[in-house]
Amino acid sequence: MEPVKELTKYDYTGQPQKSSAGRGESTGAGLESEESAKTLVEMIGLVEKLAVESDLEDNALLKLLDYLDGQPKAAAVRAHLIEKAHQKRMEIYGNRVFLRGLIEVSNFCKRNCVYCGIRAGNPKADRYRLTADQVLESCRIGYDLGYRTFVMQGGEDPLHTDDFLTALIREIRERFPDCAITLSLGERSRESYQALFDAGADRYLLRHESAEVNYYQRFHPGMTLADRKQCLEDLKDIGYQVGAGFMVGLPGQSNQLLVQDLRFLKTLDPHMIGIGPFIPHHETPLSDQTSGCVDKTVVLLAIIRLLIPKVLLPATTALGSLDPSGRELGIRAGANVIMPNLSPMDVRKKYDLYDGKLSTGEEAAESRRNIERRIEDAGFAVDMARGDHPDWRNKNVY
Repeated sequence: MEPVKELTKYDYTGQPQKSSAGRGESTGAGLESEESAKTLVEMIGLVEKLAVESDLEDNALLKLLDYLDGQPKAAAVRAHLIEKAHQKRMEIYGNRVFLRGLIEVSNFCKRNCVYCGIRAGNPKADRYRLTADQVLESCRIGYDLGYRTFVMQGGEDPLHTDDFLTALIREIRERFPDCAITLSLGERSRESYQALFDAGADRYLLRHESAEVNYYQRFHPGMTLADRKQCLEDLKDIGYQVGAGFMVGLPGQSNQLLVQDLRFLKTLDPHMIGIGPFIPHHETPLSDQTSGCVDKTVVLLAIIRLLIPKVLLPATTALGSLDPSGRELGIRAGANVIMPNLSPMDVRKKYDLYDGKLSTGEEAAESRRNIERRIEDAGFAVDMARGDHPDWRNKNVY
């Protein structure tokens, strides 16, 4: 591998090293430097293999994650990983970044996920539920702004029955036939997913959250990983474009657990993957915990782009909430979707999943020109089309 030979001439910050050969400097520091150089070559080799083969063995993924974990000396490998991820997304999608209009339809939820601000056990949540007319008006506003995908997201609201949702989806499909309809409404029965699909829904986002049974249970009381996986299998079998994903930086999350998440995603091969840093909410059991890391989230975005090259990969609101440049960092590392907010102004702050969540200003879908400017300044171009997964698009034409 020629690039690897060249990289052995640099230290971990990418600065040229002066050779000590022939000076008789066989000190302990010299041996340590030689060992470090060998490790650098090995890590660059793992990135190259991931880029070429779209896979690594679990122990290799773990070794790479451990190496990249907060070490200043890993800067050269991190930069190489991000560059390879960028090249991969350019091969498949070019420089396009798809915009989706997000409509947060309800913050009622019957679940008690311990990290979530709209959990059933939060009595201080200011609850709301959009009417069908409000959702349709949000779609109209979004359509006039150029959006061709609507993402209806909400808690697991008991009043969101199949009858209500199927009627709403049919109306959206009739009024906006050239638009994609994405749902993110939690766990439902297979029969329910089928009814929503038959009514005209195209995509369904359901993060798997964790691929390890006990760790999943720790954060999702009264729920099971088996049920979550069954939902994802049902959605894919029905014909949805399916999204999964997880949070980065939850308490106790190890690189071993992250490798299990990456392996699960590789096996599931979803059309979309959403990951973002954990951010605590003050009215949850995790209120005193530390937020996840933007840098590590960006590294994982790059790994996912190389592991599952065709995936649609959002730069999430949580990235932008922790770092004003977070989503641009995500885009440069292979992400290619952003979901600005189309919800009615008076409810945006009520969909309060975590502290400091962006919902207005440049996050708002109405600020499309500002969003476009930031994407263009990062070296990319906005695409307002449906933006289907390439494999799914080839089989389904409206």
